[in-house]
Amino acid sequence: MFSQGQILFGVCFFIAFVIVMIFAYRKDLKLHKVFYKGNYKVLLAFLLFIVLLFVIKIFLKR
Repeated sequence: MFSQGQILFGVCFFIAFVIVMIFAYRKDLKLHKVFYKGNYKVLLAFLLFIVLLFVIKIFLKR
């Protein structure tokens, strides 16, 4: 499906992307602590909502 070169490019691109994202996050870490306090609550609420939708789907399917 993919050639050897395409796979190699994809792996190299992914590694480079992750490294750049780590450096960018570390550079902005002070700003994240100031402006994004409590964002884990939003993530937790979103995940609970998704789980609730799956539970409703399972119970209504029976």
